[in-house]
Amino acid sequence: QVHLVESGGGLVQAGDSLRLSCAGSGGVFSAYDMGWFRQASGKEREFVASIDWRDNSTYYSDSVKGRFTISRDNAKNTMFLRMNNLKPEDTAVYYCAASKRPMLFTRPDGVDYWGKGALVTVSS
Repeated sequence: QVHLVESGGGLVQAGDSLRLSCAGSGGVFSAYDMGWFRQASGKEREFVASIDWRDNSTYYSDSVKGRFTISRDNAKNTMFLRMNNLKPEDTAVYYCAASKRPMLFTRPDGVDYWGKGALVTVSS
């Protein structure tokens, strides 16, 4: 059982930066693909970014590509999401996710473990 805890959310202004962290425990963190999803109020949960456990290859949704950077530190069982040039439309609850099913990892049903989420609010 993998336990994931997000931190680093908050209220920022448009154009600001923020870094989310995800701390993992209870499993072999390094053996999972890790990623971030987000869910805005009234909308479905959507894929944001992921990082492969084998070679640290990264993948991003088109809406965040070029602004967000995902990284991981397996020695510390921690993953990060650096978010630059934040926009009001980035406002959402951000969820840390872990999966051993990389072909499905851009879909919520491809996630094996979820964190409880961290709220990011971007004001205009």
